[in-house]
Amino acid sequence: MKKIHVYFRIRPPKSRYLPGDRRLVHAIRRLVKGDKVSGVKKVFINLCKGFDLLNIDYDINLPFNKIAPGEPVVVLGDGTYALEGYQQANPVIAGIGLMTHPAEWPNLMQQYPVAKYLQHSAWANSIYIPFYGEANCALWPAGIDTGHWKPDDHANKTFDVLIYKKFLWNKEHAEEEVAQPIIERLNTLGLTYREIIYGSYTEATYMNLLQQCRAMIFLCEHESQGFACCEAMAMNIPIYAWDQGYWLDPNRIKWRTPVVKATSTPFFDERCGKKFTDVVDFEEHFDAFWTSVNKNEFAPRKYILENLTLEKSALAMLSIINSVYTNASE
Repeated sequence: MKKIHVYFRIRPPKSRYLPGDRRLVHAIRRLVKGDKVSGVKKVFINLCKGFDLLNIDYDINLPFNKIAPGEPVVVLGDGTYALEGYQQANPVIAGIGLMTHPAEWPNLMQQYPVAKYLQHSAWANSIYIPFYGEANCALWPAGIDTGHWKPDDHANKTFDVLIYKKFLWNKEHAEEEVAQPIIERLNTLGLTYREIIYGSYTEATYMNLLQQCRAMIFLCEHESQGFACCEAMAMNIPIYAWDQGYWLDPNRIKWRTPVVKATSTPFFDERCGKKFTDVVDFEEHFDAFWTSVNKNEFAPRKYILENLTLEKSALAMLSIINSVYTNASE
């Protein structure tokens, strides 16, 4: 296999303070808030971990002009900056978050030699295919670090349910119409719970809560992958997931994709838990879910080990690379 060039490029943030103080500000924020890793960055980190486990020869962020002909190029990042300055002839495998919608960058494949644009899941990929063509779009689920996210058999379960909130749109309405009725139901049943909100915690905090809970209620309108949910499942936590069924980004009208079926749990089967579409559905099926939790009938970690390990994700990336670079394995 020829050396693979992996890139993770995001535009450096503009400092709101004194000129040249960006590193200092970042260090202060890490001290105050703890270390946080974005989903886009975790995609990159976990790909590198997978390549390490498979002993794949790769480098990170080599200057574009040092790429040799025929060497595979994978560009991950957030925004158009990820490809800025790329002038090589080598085909690029690009994704996941270079744009929110392909209408924002319809000429991507004319501007750069992008051979495959990646999405984690089928529903998200379906948005890109009409713009870039099915042959130029590829499914690639990111891997979960199952060696890190694993159950602790000696941990004490100190509360029943962890409520994970990641409301993307109309947050006040979702809090009132979805979260609060669920909390009222848990109170009625005498179940103990804790709440956690996307973007407001460190990884260590989240892992500690997962070790202490018996199950998780996952509240998010839709996910292309859903790292937090997958990490909980890797720790063998049964999930009761709100899955209302549609992509709700308000810009979808402007982008002329007004109706797109979506899911909050693109990686999920009956071993992982259960889903509900609305509060009425929650009420009707929660008792059955909780009975199964008490009987230890769910096995979400098995699903993750079968489908979303670091190695499996890295192998899937190698397959995509080989489909673009026919001589890459030589």
